[in-house]
Amino acid sequence: MRAARLIKMVLLLQSRPSMTAGELARELEVSERTITRDAQALSEAGIPVYANRGRSGGYRLVGGYRTRLTGLARGEAEALFLSGVPGALREMGLDDISSAARLKVSAALLPSLRDAQDTAAQRFHLDAPGWYHEPQTPELLPVVAEAVWDDRLVAARYRREDQEVERELAPYGLVLKAGVWYVCAGTEGTFRVYRIDRFTAVEAMQERFVRDECFDLPAFWEERAAEFARSLLRTEIEVRLSPEGARRLPYVTDRAAARAAIEAAPPADEEDRITLTLPVESEEVAYAQLLTLGADAEVLAPETLRSRFAEAAARMDDLYR
Repeated sequence: MRAARLIKMVLLLQSRPSMTAGELARELEVSERTITRDAQALSEAGIPVYANRGRSGGYRLVGGYRTRLTGLARGEAEALFLSGVPGALREMGLDDISSAARLKVSAALLPSLRDAQDTAAQRFHLDAPGWYHEPQTPELLPVVAEAVWDDRLVAARYRREDQEVERELAPYGLVLKAGVWYVCAGTEGTFRVYRIDRFTAVEAMQERFVRDECFDLPAFWEERAAEFARSLLRTEIEVRLSPEGARRLPYVTDRAAARAAIEAAPPADEEDRITLTLPVESEEVAYAQLLTLGADAEVLAPETLRSRFAEAAARMDDLYR
């Protein structure tokens, strides 16, 4: 365990000009005191780790030292090959580059690890698109992907409702969500998300942009995705659920909203049913979602939605009678 940590510490210092004890402690998930002891151990082993004192101090490797402790264990090699998404790389126009990189990594591995790519591929496969949807690659995706890699500004034209809008964008990152490609881009002093299949034209500009070092693509996407899901829930309905209906509700509507509504519901009545207020996208969407729960869900309000369920129940009764 300690040997692996020492190797990782050397590799971290090799990849950066300098790191404080606090930064190393966070990366290695140990205390700063442990970092001090590890630095001393590396120094005693002949690795030139130097500590600068003071407010701007930190640890660094002296004299451009480069370690050769870069061999991969089998688990590490297999995880490396798992990190690629072949379909997504192909859609971005990076299939040839990815293939060449994998060949180079394979050639650099020890002979006993050359089969890591095959063993990983035969055990794990990522199929990003959702069920019942034919995936379509946006025609302009390769252009956007190239701009993302090159930190290059783009002039884009995209569809927004019934009109086309032109924007100059700084494309920071791509996201593939349920088979749909999005680009997270800086524009007009803020960051926004655009569906790439709504672009009608994209032209890479000569000018490059300077990345905001504080921008975190995974965190940004998680926050915006949660905001988007909440923004869709514009209507509230009142529904009475059996225990089975309460169990299944998170699987037919927005999961977070369903769980929050169930937790906030008062105690069950004499029939062991709970009554709750549920945020939904619309009455039309709620009708389609709750209909799948059958008799385990009773809509109490609004009256218009309750009437639709009553009519559906009557039609079902006539059909099966």
